[in-house]
Amino acid sequence: MKKHLPNALTCLNLFCGCLALRLLLGGQGETALGQALLLVVLAAVADFFDGFAARALGVASPIGKDLDSLADMVSFGVVPGAILYRLLVQSLPAVYPLKGSEAELAPFGISEEWAAVVPLFAFVLTIFSALRLAKFNNDSRQTDSFIGLPTPACTLVVVGLPLIMANDRFGLTVYILNPWFLLGLTALLSGLLVAELPLFALKFKNFGWADNRRRYLFIVLALGLVLGLGAVGVPLTVLAYVAMSVPGARATGATD
Repeated sequence: MKKHLPNALTCLNLFCGCLALRLLLGGQGETALGQALLLVVLAAVADFFDGFAARALGVASPIGKDLDSLADMVSFGVVPGAILYRLLVQSLPAVYPLKGSEAELAPFGISEEWAAVVPLFAFVLTIFSALRLAKFNNDSRQTDSFIGLPTPACTLVVVGLPLIMANDRFGLTVYILNPWFLLGLTALLSGLLVAELPLFALKFKNFGWADNRRRYLFIVLALGLVLGLGAVGVPLTVLAYVAMSVPGARATGATD
């Protein structure tokens, strides 16, 4: 039975991604969005422990690696694209009601025709997530480290946006619901996914301080950011992760 446990966790990741996608594109309200975000978090937890279980039980396999990437494509590729799509759709009428008047569409220089097309650019992130996962599975340099932003980390940034809006103590909603901000973030994250950027991995081969000092420091920093800043700390945690991944530093342990 133990050889099937990692793949069962991977399938749980995939199932959570499918349910989240159903909620995001089903047209429900904010309650459904909150449920979808919780499912994404659960998918990320399952994604972390499937690789951990495979290594601990000594049952890692090429099929498990491929299945993991296929599940990640849904949970951390299609789902964040759907979240950005929903935010872009919300951003346009949130700033100016779409009643056919060019004057009402003027604040961000988006014509009425483009207002219907702009949200579709959210799925550029989905395309680059697929490219990132394909590169990971065929890049021998990524056996012990990451090259480019991992898809779960990218998804955490996207998930952080509606979380910030849900309890906006810093007044950031008006900036998040700016279509140009959302499009710029989509472009930035898409570039980071496939960038030649060395990043340390958060998978532990052992729990010694010497081999995991940077991981432990990052965990402490991440907890401080989230506990101190709430939802705002989620995307800042990913920014800190990238900043702490100094090019040339030794990185250990990786799966995407």
